[in-house]
Amino acid sequence: MTGPADPGRVARIARRPSGPEESARASRLWWEREADDYQAEHGEFLGDAGFVWGPEGLTESAARLLGDPADLRGARILEVGCGAGQCGRWLRDQGVRAVVGCDVSHRQLQHAARIDAATGHALDTVQGDAQRLPFADSSFDVVFSSYGGYPFVPDAPAALREAARVMRPGGRLVFSVSHPVRWGFPDDPGKNGLTARESYFDRRPYVEEDARGRAVYVEHHRTVGDWVRAIAAAGLELRDLVEPEWPERNSQVWGGWSPLRGRLLPGTAIFACRSPR
Repeated sequence: MTGPADPGRVARIARRPSGPEESARASRLWWEREADDYQAEHGEFLGDAGFVWGPEGLTESAARLLGDPADLRGARILEVGCGAGQCGRWLRDQGVRAVVGCDVSHRQLQHAARIDAATGHALDTVQGDAQRLPFADSSFDVVFSSYGGYPFVPDAPAALREAARVMRPGGRLVFSVSHPVRWGFPDDPGKNGLTARESYFDRRPYVEEDARGRAVYVEHHRTVGDWVRAIAAAGLELRDLVEPEWPERNSQVWGGWSPLRGRLLPGTAIFACRSPR
């Protein structure tokens, strides 16, 4: 049980600024606390070695946003916000040998090690923050993030510059986030989630605080235009913006995502970018 002073207990919800250190601390605390439940609830959907870009279930095998798996076998690939490493493990299954997963949560990486032991994989993982990637310049050919670190950082251009820094010239960055239009609607999978109640242009972060006013969860909102400008500010070229449609076969409810909402409103935005040569 948690007590009143437990940093994991949510006492209030606010819309207020949150800087790099507070945002990183909140993400680390939240994922350390929630990793077990997250993997138990969503592990079957994600698979031990599966690569989905969001709750709609769009797979990398169908989208090929990173490129043809056969062409990636000699590439060095980094996943930012890897969780338990399901996406990286799928890439390993396709013959890509040099895959590294980076996550802010030690507990998530423990789940990655658990699945490695069960499947016979050995996915390289590193604990680190998307705002300060612990890698040398030009270390990777491809960087990707499936709902990883980018929704949780206050300075998107700076975080994307970090991704660009660790990529070689001509490298590829692909990342998915909650679709910005969703911020105008309640995070409710039912009919209540179909009526806009907030301004799409309200860029104040969503912050859950403990009884002492410390953030225990922070998510930052940006419009589609903000993301496009952040990509440009990072010196990257936007090549594609994918908004997956909700497929008939997917009947699951995941937080505010559901078939009801997914057939009317976009839930995920996937940005595919290139580093200039």
